[in-house]
Formats: sequence, structure tokens, C-alpha cells
Amino acid sequence: MSIGNSPEDERPFEDDREEARLSIGHALRQARIAAGLTVDDVTNATRVRISIVHAIEADDFAPCGGDVYARGHIRTLAKAVHLDPAPLIAQYDAEHGGRPAPTPAAPLFEAERIRPERRGPNWTAAMVAAIVAVVGFVGFTAFKGGDDGGGGKTQVAEGSTPATSKSASPTPRTSTSDTPKAAPSDSAIAAAPQDKVTVQVSAPDGRSWISAKDHNGRLLFDGLLKQGDSKTFQDSQKINLVLGDAGAIQLYVNGKKIEDSFQPGAVERLTYTKGDPQVG
Repeated sequence: MSIGNSPEDERPFEDDREEARLSIGHALRQARIAAGLTVDDVTNATRVRISIVHAIEADDFAPCGGDVYARGHIRTLAKAVHLDPAPLIAQYDAEHGGRPAPTPAAPLFEAERIRPERRGPNWTAAMVAAIVAVVGFVGFTAFKGGDDGGGGKTQVAEGSTPATSKSASPTPRTSTSDTPKAAPSDSAIAAAPQDKVTVQVSAPDGRSWISAKDHNGRLLFDGLLKQGDSKTFQDSQKINLVLGDAGAIQLYVNGKKIEDSFQPGAVERLTYTKGDPQVG
């Protein structure tokens, strides 16, 4: 019997090696110690709070706030201590009922995304058809005048010049009126309403689990944003975001691109309001 040792010091002598090997928190803690890192070092490197790091190493995932956030924290901590996160994520899914199915975005924002795709009448095609008709008429008149001799040819050439000018003059006005009706690109949200906060989240180079809530705490989206996908959220006061892998996300807030250099695999909790974008 060892005198003066704490229960934690005596734990390696117990016959529970298999159980420790299967523990996610134990694997992360052992890898951190082997890498010569403290909890403070891991917190500074990953931005995950100290209390959450301690809880995960004790296999307590409740402080993470849900399965999506727990997976993101496990992935972030595993990378920080030089572990492959895939087996740990698979183990977490097996122990907690598997990965949930993605929740579709609220119909309000689907309608908002589709609305800019409307186009007005195709005035350009009508204008081109009119010009072709005028040019054909002028060509036919010139050809007919050529049969009457040189004098007739000169008269037709003089008459065709003003006719062509008159038909071509509406061209700039028609093109100008058609230009504002072109559909905006996915990132063109600079014209967002000033009395609301508009947040666009896209994953151009990877994928990430994201969660979005309005100022009342109502869940707007909770699921996987695949590579190339984009979501737009809008509220009268603020949008609360959680990014499972912030390094894969590109943000536009109230028409402005957010230039924060998020680390790959890092979990970020952000809040954006009206006016200049501010990280909460």
C-alpha cells in the first residue's frame, strides 16, 4: 500500500487500461502531456476555454453546448496535440447516437436567396431584332437603288444615314434601363437594408458545421455547409453564429467582408449587429 499518494497517482496500477484507452478525454490528455503542453498552451493555441478543455479531458461534453460543438472542440484539440481527429470523432458518434441529419434553412431565407434571380423582359433581344430589321431594310433599299443608276445610288446613301441614326439612338437608353435588372452575384449584399443585420456565410474551400440564431434565440440553421455552399441570414437586431471549422468559412456582414484570420479547425462563436460588423 502506498502512503501519501492520491487516488489519481494510484490509478495507473488499477486494471483499467482498456477503459482508459477507449476514453476520448484520456486520449487527448495523454497526447497533450506527451507533447509537453499545458492546458493554458492548448487554450491559447485553439481559443477553446480552459473550463471546456478540462471538461473534455474528463469526458464531460455537456459544457460544449451540443454534439455539433463537441465534435468541433474534439477536432480542434486533437490537431493541437498532434492526434488524428477522425478516430476520436467516430468514437464520439458511436457513443452519442451518431451524427444528426442536417437541418434545412428556414423558408424565409430560401425565398430571400431566390428572389434576386428574377429577371425583367429581355429588351436587349427586342432591340437587336429591331436593328436587324432596319439594317435589312436599308440594304434592300440600297440594292434596289443600284438598279436605277448612279444618281439613284447617291440619293439612297444619303437617306439611309439618318434612318440608321434614328434607329440606333434608342440603343444606349434601352441598355441602361436593362442593366439594373441583372441578377446580383451571391456575394453582392452591399444593398442590404440599413435597419437590419445581414450575414452571408459561405464555404469556398472546404466545409464546416454552422449554427445561426436570431436575437430571440430562434434557430435559423444548424447543419453542414458543404464546399461551395452559401447561406444568408437576416434579423432586425443581431445574428448569433457558431462555426465548427472557422478556417473554412468566408463571411460578409452588412455588405462588408470579414477579414479575421480564423484558424482551420477552430470553433468560433460570433455575434453581428446593425452598423459596422463587430465580433461578439
